[in-house]
Amino acid sequence: MLDHFAIATKGGVVLWAKDYTDVTGNPVNALIQDVLIQSTQTSSTKHNSGSYTLQWAFANELNVIFVAVYQKMLQLPYLDDLLTLVKRHFVARFAAEIRMLTDGDTASFPSFDSFDEEFDLVWQAVEERFEQMSKSRQGVPRKFEDTRKFQTTARGAKLELEELAQANEMEISRKPAKMRSWEDRHGGHASDGKKGRKGKKGKENRVWDGKASKESSQALDFSGGGSESEANVAMLVDEKSKGVRTKDGVYEVADVAERSDSFQLLEGKESKESTGGIMGMFRALASGRVLTEDTLAQPMAQMRSHLANKNVAADIADKVCQTVARGLLGMRVGGLQNIRTLIEQSMETALTRVLTPSSSTDIIRDIDHVRRQGRPYTMAFVGVNGVGKSTNLSKVCYWLLQNNKRVLIAACDTFRSGAVEQLRVHVRNLRALSENQNVEIFERGYGKDSAGIARDAIAFGASHDFDVVLIDTAGRMQDNEPLMRALAKLVSVNSPDKILFVGEALVGNEAVDQLQKFNRAISDFSGQARPRQIDGIILTKFDTIDDRVGAALSMTYVTGQPIVFVGTGQTYTDLRKMNVDHVIRALLRP
Repeated sequence: MLDHFAIATKGGVVLWAKDYTDVTGNPVNALIQDVLIQSTQTSSTKHNSGSYTLQWAFANELNVIFVAVYQKMLQLPYLDDLLTLVKRHFVARFAAEIRMLTDGDTASFPSFDSFDEEFDLVWQAVEERFEQMSKSRQGVPRKFEDTRKFQTTARGAKLELEELAQANEMEISRKPAKMRSWEDRHGGHASDGKKGRKGKKGKENRVWDGKASKESSQALDFSGGGSESEANVAMLVDEKSKGVRTKDGVYEVADVAERSDSFQLLEGKESKESTGGIMGMFRALASGRVLTEDTLAQPMAQMRSHLANKNVAADIADKVCQTVARGLLGMRVGGLQNIRTLIEQSMETALTRVLTPSSSTDIIRDIDHVRRQGRPYTMAFVGVNGVGKSTNLSKVCYWLLQNNKRVLIAACDTFRSGAVEQLRVHVRNLRALSENQNVEIFERGYGKDSAGIARDAIAFGASHDFDVVLIDTAGRMQDNEPLMRALAKLVSVNSPDKILFVGEALVGNEAVDQLQKFNRAISDFSGQARPRQIDGIILTKFDTIDDRVGAALSMTYVTGQPIVFVGTGQTYTDLRKMNVDHVIRALLRP
């Protein structure tokens, strides 16, 4: 339970505070004097003062600190989330008033009392989410009837036999052989008029390597579309990861940070940060010194290594460090403006400049604009082999169907065996999952010209009033010149409205090489005066990397184009929007 929560400027001016009990002494003043002004323990966000523990967070862009005070004996693991969310809400609501106050542009002190109710709502939401997470981690003890020991009793054996009698033959065949033999001994089967005795099983033909038996072939045949496969369709949507609808009725995918914030609560992060991490690199710099190239040389070398460990490409990590170093040169460290604050501000500024989209990512608005011209909006999905182009194309299709768009999928991967069948399965599933079943596939089989198939698909979509045409292309390595020429032809002939590069979040330097060569090939082999290039990025397998998010920085830096979507799983709803703040926090984390 909290004792006190305060929001103040770094100069000590209290903007808003709330007491939940009488606090002895003044622990917030002790925090400012002992930690912030003295610049001690700058790598930690916890401080003990008497019988209290203080935990805080900075809003560096406004020079505001958020402090939570509680009894030292308590453990409040949800405080990281509480501080982050309170900071986000307070800054979003009062940013203009704080800037006017700090700049001296207001004659009177603004009132922040209206934040009381919003703080209570945020705190309640954080506590409820933490309780749900705690309950989900707690195992529920099994009943005695569910244990193996119960099955050995007479009542357990009788119940199991009754269940077996009600099951179908397939279920009976999956029961242990020991139980079947018990049933045989007690007259469960009759053969040749003899009770309790099974007929002798005939000799089975041997199945040689490379050949499948009739039974296994039937088990792997899903072409019939039986009830079992239809039931499995419901498993392709994760209800918890669904997006939300805006006031205008637009279905928006969720933010990636909504599912990724949980790893900020891992134990030991605070203690490790004092000896390592991106802020620990600068502990050797004494307070009061003017930062020069010589004093920053070693910390910047360590920062390059840190970013490389986060999967940032080496040359891009070097350029980011150079940008940060230029912003720090000539600055004096001391007082409230300690080295931690300087590094955080410079790093956040450099990373935000790279990751913030410079072009529109509102695809729904672009679709509506193109549809007013009387033609469908076209999107081409390109990338190397095995990154999940077809899977993420189907996720984008599900998102478009939720926004009531008519979608045509062009099967232009005429190279990979099974590519067309894979899209057929996706179309069948999407029709079963969505109320809007306006999705079709346009195919011409294998071994055909992919550029011609895409052209015919776009013409078909225009004549049949489709809103969007999604073009699936074959995966190709960036050094395969014949396939890269074919891709350039597809782009130059059809001129899609959006060219999306699908890449993995697992790669580092390889991401830079892939993007550069894809862009170069599309440009050099197009034969056009103004060649097209990649317009956006879909980053897949983002749920497998924890905080090694450097590929996002590398890809955005190389192309200057935004990350439109992030793939976080295998269901159709596992599509997210990139959150710049989430990437920056992950890169700064030790």
